[in-house]
Amino acid sequence: MNTHVDDNAGRAAYVVSSSIQYFTTSPSSRNHTIMRFTIQLRSNSKMVGPRCISKPVRSQMLKDNYYRCPDGSLVLTQCEDRTYRMMRFSSLHLNEPSPVGDSTSSSRSTPTFLTLQQPAPIVDFLWYPTASPEIPASFCFASSVRDSPVKLLDASNGRLRASYPIIDHVERFVAPQSMAFNPYGTRLYCGFENAIEVFNVSQPGEGSRLMTTPNKQSKDGLKGIISALAFCPSYGSDYFVAGSLTPNKSNVAVFSETRGEIPVMFLGSDFRAGITQLMFNPMRPHLLYASFRRRTEILCWDLRTRVDIPWKIYSSSHRETTEDLTNQKRRFDVDISGRWLTIGGQNGVISIFDLNEPEDGIDQQYYEEPVRVFPSLAFEAHKDSITNTTFRPTSSHLLSISGSRYFSVEDVEDSNEEDDIIRFKRTRREPVVKDGSIKLWKF
Repeated sequence: MNTHVDDNAGRAAYVVSSSIQYFTTSPSSRNHTIMRFTIQLRSNSKMVGPRCISKPVRSQMLKDNYYRCPDGSLVLTQCEDRTYRMMRFSSLHLNEPSPVGDSTSSSRSTPTFLTLQQPAPIVDFLWYPTASPEIPASFCFASSVRDSPVKLLDASNGRLRASYPIIDHVERFVAPQSMAFNPYGTRLYCGFENAIEVFNVSQPGEGSRLMTTPNKQSKDGLKGIISALAFCPSYGSDYFVAGSLTPNKSNVAVFSETRGEIPVMFLGSDFRAGITQLMFNPMRPHLLYASFRRRTEILCWDLRTRVDIPWKIYSSSHRETTEDLTNQKRRFDVDISGRWLTIGGQNGVISIFDLNEPEDGIDQQYYEEPVRVFPSLAFEAHKDSITNTTFRPTSSHLLSISGSRYFSVEDVEDSNEEDDIIRFKRTRREPVVKDGSIKLWKF
């Protein structure tokens, strides 16, 4: 948990970090018009201004963590009260008729139909690659909860299917900070401090450990907490990337499933900041995108060419100051066609980049410095920090979520009659949210 101080308001603002996941249904499914939002546009099309087509889902319990289920029919959210909440996004649409005789439909805070209580704070979670309510066998997700083993939970009722413990040197359970399934869904990779634990999904129990650095004293390898993992979307490749929170120039490494803990290469940049998210382009798997802590830019490397410097820098702002930014994670997304990239800002503005521009005049093999790209479209969407935005693959829809936790500190007078001394003690109130909401946008 990180905090920033608002000098004008004179209070400390504690920022939450998390995300959302959901999925895309097959054309035969009744819900194929809902979920995994991505923009599919022709190559000669242009991004036009969006309009909000949903009633904002507001809740003090919402965190910025939501993930799309791979078939696009549901969304799973991580909440402040240590629960998972599953929603159908059809209930967000303004054209969705209310049930006859339902007097509470207008007063509902969230369209939740399933709540799963967890024993401790949630660290991370991840849908199974082929999760779908149409296929009960694969309708599940992995859950990382503090001081607990990694669990594979049934998404229909929360039933425990399997557990995968990560145990440290003092025999305590370790909750991974990042997780990723391989493209076939046969292995689960979990990142934590200086190591990646690999589990065979079909065999619950302890896994094998890949050390990303020889030891704690060594300066070699990938040091620190492994905060991001991503697999190359090409089925003919077994490469995956890992990023750490250690703020150095080479905190992203490419690994191979067959080579184990020996990195294939390290990716470099001038950003000395921790990695918060890594993602490959779904149509051009040689392009890798990364976001950083306390940075507004997204870096792009072309793995076919030089990797000591990024190829492009997608910047949502012309100014490069980081003094007002917090450690809150802000997740980005690339649409299924690999054309558009979206990310939300701490100022409540959503920025959308055209990944095909600029192409003319750029030599991908002999460039000497990164090309800076600015948004093709930017619009104000929320009144607070936007922590996650994601596309829908079957239509031009975008889902966004916002929210930060703000604490106000008050002085309470405490008098002592014997000493005639007046003491002041500070009391902390419960956190409040300026704009904790989910919105659906149509372009």
